[in-house]
Amino acid sequence: MKRSGFDYYAPETVPEAVGLLSDLGENAFVMAGGTDLLIRKKHGMISPNAVVALKKIEGLDRISIGPKKGLFIGATALLADVAAHPGIRKKYPAIADAAKNTANVQIRNMGTVVGNLCNASPSADNAPALLALGATLSIAGPQGDRTLALEDFFIGPGLTALNPAEIVTGVTVPLLPPSSGAAYVHLSARGKVDCSAVCVGAHVELQGRKVSKARLFVGACAPIPMRAPRAEKAVMRKVFTEKLAEKAGETASAEALPITDVRASQDYRNSMVAVMTKRALLLAHKRARS
Repeated sequence: MKRSGFDYYAPETVPEAVGLLSDLGENAFVMAGGTDLLIRKKHGMISPNAVVALKKIEGLDRISIGPKKGLFIGATALLADVAAHPGIRKKYPAIADAAKNTANVQIRNMGTVVGNLCNASPSADNAPALLALGATLSIAGPQGDRTLALEDFFIGPGLTALNPAEIVTGVTVPLLPPSSGAAYVHLSARGKVDCSAVCVGAHVELQGRKVSKARLFVGACAPIPMRAPRAEKAVMRKVFTEKLAEKAGETASAEALPITDVRASQDYRNSMVAVMTKRALLLAHKRARS
């Protein structure tokens, strides 16, 4: 007989949560906001025997910006709180934009940035901007704590580099150097209701009028959020212009590996990668200059 329910645990510390996951085995799932987990269960994609909820763990909802370590977003910090945070809006607007454009108001009031990452959807709205900004994850597990670059976290659709009983406790974004800027842009077939058909995160650093560093990541166009190294190279050590941003967009489109699904066709996605990459670079450049 199919199991319809699950055991629910609400630990009050991270070590307690890790211990529960170790004891409960592979059919125990971590829940931050629950907006992905419960939907996946409802549609029969997973059948958890147990759920370990993180909401009662003090401090996991922390959002802070420090003069040395940069931005920290805890595992249970809500998308809505990240989108509205004055410090993030001022210093990391691309991250605020990504959180603001994730799903709808109801989901943003329950869902979390870290949960969106851990769901490991190729179209995760919060991944491209955080990847472009060189974010790292703080992870707790049976073997102790470790730090992992977000770029090394995604393995495939729904698959991450987490080991058994490990929990992502937060994401850290380094301080942005002077004359740098980042942007997030996306395209969704049904506005803010649907997942993104294409999304792009861009980060550029300027030295005078030239681009000294660039990082570009495209979502929803490959099995994992995809870096576009040839598009990055197209703008490096060159004077930034709109024409250069357009060329980088065309290069990113050639690098993308989209599929046709219910949200968009392969051809449409390829075309929109070029458009979205150009827009992201133009906005990132504007922010870098300001």
